[in-house]
Amino acid sequence: MKKYAPILFPLAILLLIKFLFIFDFFDKLEYLSQDQMFRIRGAKDVSGDLVIVAIDDASFSSLDMTWPFPRNLHAKLIENLNRAGVRQIVFDVEFTESGDSAADLHLAETAARYNNVIFAGKLIHSSDQGVHVQKLEPIRPISERGLSWGIVNIDTDDDSVIRRYTLFEPFDQERVYTLGIASLANHRVYQPNWTDHIKIEKGKLQVIDKAIPIVNDKKALINYYGPNETFLTLSYASILDDSLLIMPGQIVDGTPNEIDEYYDILNSGILEGKTVLVGATTAELHDNFATPFSGRVLTPGVEIHANFIEMVHQGDYLSRLNLWLYLLGEFILLLLLWFVYRKLRPQLGAVLLIGLIVMQGVLAYQLFARQSIIIPVVQSMLVFILVYVAALLNHYIETMKEKRFIRTAFQQYMAPELVNELLRSPQKLAYGGSLQEITVLFSDIRSFTTYSENHKPEETVQILKEYLTAMVEIIVRNKGILDKFVGDEIMALFGTPVPLPNHALCACRVALEMRERLTEMQQGWAAEGRESFEIGIGINTGYAVVGNLGSEQIFDYTAIGDTINLGARLEGLNKEYDTAKHIIISEFTLEHVQDMVEVNFIDEVKVKGKNKAVKVYELVRIL
Repeated sequence: MKKYAPILFPLAILLLIKFLFIFDFFDKLEYLSQDQMFRIRGAKDVSGDLVIVAIDDASFSSLDMTWPFPRNLHAKLIENLNRAGVRQIVFDVEFTESGDSAADLHLAETAARYNNVIFAGKLIHSSDQGVHVQKLEPIRPISERGLSWGIVNIDTDDDSVIRRYTLFEPFDQERVYTLGIASLANHRVYQPNWTDHIKIEKGKLQVIDKAIPIVNDKKALINYYGPNETFLTLSYASILDDSLLIMPGQIVDGTPNEIDEYYDILNSGILEGKTVLVGATTAELHDNFATPFSGRVLTPGVEIHANFIEMVHQGDYLSRLNLWLYLLGEFILLLLLWFVYRKLRPQLGAVLLIGLIVMQGVLAYQLFARQSIIIPVVQSMLVFILVYVAALLNHYIETMKEKRFIRTAFQQYMAPELVNELLRSPQKLAYGGSLQEITVLFSDIRSFTTYSENHKPEETVQILKEYLTAMVEIIVRNKGILDKFVGDEIMALFGTPVPLPNHALCACRVALEMRERLTEMQQGWAAEGRESFEIGIGINTGYAVVGNLGSEQIFDYTAIGDTINLGARLEGLNKEYDTAKHIIISEFTLEHVQDMVEVNFIDEVKVKGKNKAVKVYELVRIL
């Protein structure tokens, strides 16, 4: 065990950190560090295209009413906003329960007349007798006219802070989109069938020309622009306050104190072409939530919708660094620190530790502020501290031996001389790989599923073991490497990680030897009264990304790219063309073995994933 200590100790530290972050306490610390990034960065400039009409304390005072307000007032609000030239009106106010029928009808007809109003609905989740979801749509006069609406469901994180915006909720085998998405989808053209034009592609929700990155299956990270009132905010009562409406709260000694604030707003033109979000900001309506900017002052839900819509309009999305890439980087850094700390005096190690923590904080902030990328802060700091402490407590652990790791990783599926060459040049295994010209060989048993169904499991396993053992021996002997088994399929690489003078010729030789060895085995199986099978082989040559493309948990030296894909397709072509040896090579392989092998032209085929047809040949023999 001691010889693996240089790997095991950093790995144990990393696993311990991951284990700690299962608990809410550490998760909350990470969230708090991310929130601090927002506060340090401060407010960002907004476009000015969004305006909030707040149902605030002043509105209640001026109207001298209790909630809910009469729906005739909301209809009047729609009229006054449209007189002021707004582009779109988004209600973060739910009209899901019927009220006065005449007022309901008036609200719906007014909205339909202007054709630019987005209403709010909701999904209610209940756990009585299992999980039950109820969809609350806007009242019938609104829904019957096909007016656009979205749900206002927004979930908080475990610490009750809203950092992610719900894009949609699944309901009855369809997606019900949220208010912000409804606003975006109707921003250019207001249309009843706007949901038909939304789709998910490559982890993004495509809304017209906006591609919103999706996290946690149905959400987006919110890049908040600032604390409360970052957006221009007008009072609900101010929009209503024209000469036609008397404000009860402005009556002094029985005489109306006419202010008519609406005309100042109208004449200023500040609403011209704007998207207006209408929602409650007063604490009494309980529509306020904690956000990264909140502190002790909660943020109205309508401002959360505004932050999301503004973010999408500007295309300024938050993203998290790729988890696997970050884990790999963290592990590599752990290994480096493990060696450094063991060689430094404790005092110098402590100075380095402080410097690393400061640098990590600066890096995290710069990535956040400049690139809108979030990376773990608390997690990385704990990693630095624990590896320092572990190095102090375990100074006797031997230096990690990279060559031992390479030998362990490769000796099972490549020739010993290739392993020794790798040990002399370990830099060839840098994570991420490099572009190399190689030859790939795919071999697959024909109709093996049918074969396994017709034989007992132990018979199938035994004959597969005999076959694979023989084929791998041929590959390794000819300086190829076994990349992987995929069931009964074999993938082998030639020309990597150590260059071969003619890797294409080596692959052709291996294919012919595999074919000859299988014939011998078939004869032996027949003599034993056992049923045999056939194989198909495909060979292709070209450039591919080759290297350690695995994870921190599993080392995987492999190759990816069009060259590999084409090799697999060629193997599959054996099902379509009847060749003597069932070996098909591409024109790209033939270029490397011209005048060295005998081939028969088969066809010029267009395989999946290739726009241009590829010439394919039957491999007959080596000259």
